[in-house]
Amino acid sequence: MSTPDKTARDYFRYFATPPEMNIWGLAVTASGFTRIPPGARYPMSAHPDDHALNWTRGRVLDALQIVLIEEGRGRFETRQTGLVEVGPGAAFALLPGVWHRYQPDPQTGWVESWLEARGPLVTRLISKKIINAAQSVRANVLATEMEASLQRLHSHSRENGASHDPARSASAYAVLAAWEQAGRIENAPPTRLSHSVGQLERILAERYTEAVNVRELSKKLGVAYSHLRRAFKQHTNYAPWQYVINLRMAHARRLLASTDTTLDEAAAQLGFSSAFHLSATFKQVHGISPRAWRRNLVNHDKANAG
Repeated sequence: MSTPDKTARDYFRYFATPPEMNIWGLAVTASGFTRIPPGARYPMSAHPDDHALNWTRGRVLDALQIVLIEEGRGRFETRQTGLVEVGPGAAFALLPGVWHRYQPDPQTGWVESWLEARGPLVTRLISKKIINAAQSVRANVLATEMEASLQRLHSHSRENGASHDPARSASAYAVLAAWEQAGRIENAPPTRLSHSVGQLERILAERYTEAVNVRELSKKLGVAYSHLRRAFKQHTNYAPWQYVINLRMAHARRLLASTDTTLDEAAAQLGFSSAFHLSATFKQVHGISPRAWRRNLVNHDKANAG
């Protein structure tokens, strides 16, 4: 998993289908990155009529989209999958001609990162059921390069408005490869160690505001601490404590962005011993103090309003 770019600006772009699509096998025809704050209207921006999304009516597209949820939670539904809860690190595929709908949880909002692609390669992947409507959700893609590949794609999309951009197409290839890799990881036969990693990830995700003793947990799970820690890092790209810090920082950013919570209050909510400890950790992770981060966000909103 890559480190999320907290400074990346929101955007979406649509591109004409280029004649080079049949040569390369695919073309990126749209992409976007959006932070949806808790309680915000969704979608926040107006998309073209043929891409307009409404929860009541749902939507059908004529191209493939891959959507990654970097932070937050929400729900996704197709007739094939039924209603599915999705959380951080989940990705879902919107197949051509398949009715679907999705939206963030109003309590958490979410950060969505997505691309749209079409072409012979996309058609082939769907026909071979590498991407299929019955399995259009990947619960956790953090062990793949999907997030980093999408970040590269967004960089090219923001900078280059040409309908055909080989670098953008290469990033899309990598995203599709990561989708397939995530499927193989999910379908791998479970082992005692992999089951323990899943248990540990669930416990940390539910109790990240507490002081969880991973050594004691490893004993209860019946696996060696060193093996569990190594396997956990291979699965998530984070050591257990780094994973906890990542979840705490995501929660801290939501509090700073969407509430008037003081640093003392935030520290107490997130399991830090003091506001000083929270501030030091926040600055170490983001390179900026939480007060400055909040101030920059307010100034950015004022500038956009003006």
